[in-house]
Formats: sequence, structure tokens, C-alpha cells
Amino acid sequence: MTDGGRAPGPPGLAHDGLLWRRFARFGAAHGPPWFVEHSPRVIGVCAALLLPKSRRAVRDNLRRVRGPVGRLREARDVAETFSTYAGCLSEVLSNGSKNARTPELALLGKGHMEEALADDKGVILVTAHTAGWEVALPLLRAHKGLGVVMVMEPERDAGARELSDRARRDGGTEVAHVAGDPLASLPLLRRLREGGAVALQIDRVPPGMRGVKVRMFGDEGEIPEGPLRLAQLSGAPIVPIFCAREGYRRYRAEMFEPVRVPRRASAGAFEALAQRLADAMSGFVLRAPTQWLDFGHGR
Repeated sequence: MTDGGRAPGPPGLAHDGLLWRRFARFGAAHGPPWFVEHSPRVIGVCAALLLPKSRRAVRDNLRRVRGPVGRLREARDVAETFSTYAGCLSEVLSNGSKNARTPELALLGKGHMEEALADDKGVILVTAHTAGWEVALPLLRAHKGLGVVMVMEPERDAGARELSDRARRDGGTEVAHVAGDPLASLPLLRRLREGGAVALQIDRVPPGMRGVKVRMFGDEGEIPEGPLRLAQLSGAPIVPIFCAREGYRRYRAEMFEPVRVPRRASAGAFEALAQRLADAMSGFVLRAPTQWLDFGHGR
């Protein structure tokens, strides 16, 4: 989480820097179990108070998703969003420690994954910065024996990135950091050809990546072109999957109908398929707006 992108000062002291990530890791790994379970709610509320730009970004997202509501409900939901993020972060950072626990995951729409895997071309998972993606993806390995690599933008603080990636690896999440267009990474195509899965997030268009214009929440929006081009090149179907945190180490993942991109898709067909992905994401977020953990990164 950052407060409006690149904070001034030494990177290690920034809100997304190594120093604060180490504090979070220490508490999650070495604190008593009650602390790991209950402290994120308090920490999340404090973060909402201390990070005004991120707080406004969350507020603006909530308004974009569902329109205006009363101030009391809006303040409560902003705090809930920050607390959800803190809970997810704490549980991920506890991986590999005495506090590590296997989360519960309810998988909805399992038939869509079975249908996609039947193509025998690997599978592309598209998700978003919602609560629990770091939990759901490794649990797919346990449920389906599916090796998943998550493609992410590199964090600006290399030390903080490595600390988080180590915790993700301890939990079973393989991460590939790709700057710009993921199609530049040939190992992703190789992973699909071997029958594995590649996961990408579609709620942001990273710098250096082309986007596709879509409609989201009744307004103009944009999703990355990369997942669709990867599907076009590989023949792998795309399965939208979005996650929500329902309580301490309890998550729900919803999977949607596979999207297949023909190799010679026309511009109009390509845009229509992009809209299907956007509809899946926006529909999920409409049902669970406080689970969308977008704090204004890169704005």
C-alpha cells in the first residue's frame, strides 16, 4: 500500500518500504495467535487515518462502484477495506512461521475450471487486487494439482518485494515480476504449453502495457491487453477468478465461464471478449466492494 504512489524520502521508510514490511512480518510471524487474528482490524483503521491519499482513493473507488451513500456507511466501508487488506497481509506474512495455518477456501464455479483444463492447453487466470488472491492461487494447486505462476509488476522497493515474495513462496505462490508487457516473457508461454497456469491482474494497466477500452461500473474503463494476447498466442482459455476474505483465514473464490480468444479475432470480437472479462470483474466487485484493495497505486 502506498500513499499516492512514490512517497518522498528513503524508500525503506516509505509506507510500502522494507522497514514497515519487516515490522509487519515480525508481528505476523512472532506475535501470539490472537494478535495475528485481531490486530489487523485496528492496524487497518490506523492506516486509513494516517494515509489520506490512499483513504481518498478507496473512497473514490467505493463511490465509483456503487454511487454515493451516507457518510457514516462510507467511513465504515473505507475502514473495512483497509482492515481487510491488513488481515490478508498478516496472514500471508505469517507463512513459514509458527503462526502459519492453511486457510479455508470455498471454490465456486469449479465446473468452469474443469471445462478450461479439458482443452489441455494450460489456463490463464485473470484476477484483480481483491482480498485473498495470494491465498486462492496456491490452494488451486492442492485442489487441482495446478502449478500457478502469478505475474506482477515489481514493487519499487526491492527489499520489501523480496520479503513479500519469500512469504508468498512459503505459502505456495510462485511469482514472476514482469515490467511492462507480459508477452515479453517467453517462460509464460512455456508454462502454458506444459499445461500449467499463468495468473494476471486486470484492474490496472501497468506502465508500458497496452490497454483495451471497456465499460465498467457504468463508465469508461480499461483493462490490460496482455492476458488476451497471451490467450490468442497460446490457445489457452482465460478463466476469471476473484476472491473475497470472509473471516480469519476464510476465503471465497468465484470462477467464471472460460473466455477463448481466436487467433484471428477481429478488432470487434477482441473488444467484446475484453468486455466479458471486465463484466466478470465489475460484477464481483459490485457484490463485494470493500474487497477491492486499490489504494491509488501509481496514480
